[in-house]
Amino acid sequence: MIRIRNSDERGRFDHGWLDTRHTFSFADYHDPEHMGFRDLRVLNEDRIAPGTGFPTHGHRDMEILSFVLAGALEHRDDAGHGAVLRPGEVQRMSAGRGVRHSEYNASTVEPVHLLQVWILPASPGGEPSYEQRPFPAELRRERLLSVITPDGRDGSLRVNQDVAIFATALAAGQAVDHGLAPGRHAWTQVTRGVLDLNGHRLRAGDGAAISDEQRLELSAVDEAEALLFDLR
Repeated sequence: MIRIRNSDERGRFDHGWLDTRHTFSFADYHDPEHMGFRDLRVLNEDRIAPGTGFPTHGHRDMEILSFVLAGALEHRDDAGHGAVLRPGEVQRMSAGRGVRHSEYNASTVEPVHLLQVWILPASPGGEPSYEQRPFPAELRRERLLSVITPDGRDGSLRVNQDVAIFATALAAGQAVDHGLAPGRHAWTQVTRGVLDLNGHRLRAGDGAAISDEQRLELSAVDEAEALLFDLR
């Protein structure tokens, strides 16, 4: 079963400095039909104006993942981490028993466009931790590259949950496939271009919840990029 979440059906708020779209209920957006999918709780697509961002705020008991699609995002937290995240890099912050951080557009000229993903942790109250790593486009071409896993395999970032996230970049006509083990579920999020998922057409911003499918095929209609979540 594949259920499509069309881009234009998401919650949208334009705060001037922030143009944001919420796949699932978040902040002032509440939709009882879209409260998350399995352990995937938040999937926000944000565009942050130059020289602006989220001032210091707190999180706890959440795995927070950031994927910059264009521009640059500056991160600082109270554990002493400070970094700039650019396209092709992935950031993982395990909030654990509590962390405070800020996120700002690192440019005073160009907007930053990103996805922020929250995953419910397998166990709460742990030590906060942080990782950031590049996954260049050439490594994602015509394959599903592991970028997030529970055990950090194949150079991926380690997350406190039984979830694996793969990234792919496909030229028109290229395809990748992924087998789902019995009892597993998946979410696909298209970040650029147009692709077919088992015969369903998805465009940038569209997502799909997948259950009771043994095999997934992602085929690019034109040049496309996407994330695939394999969930318990």
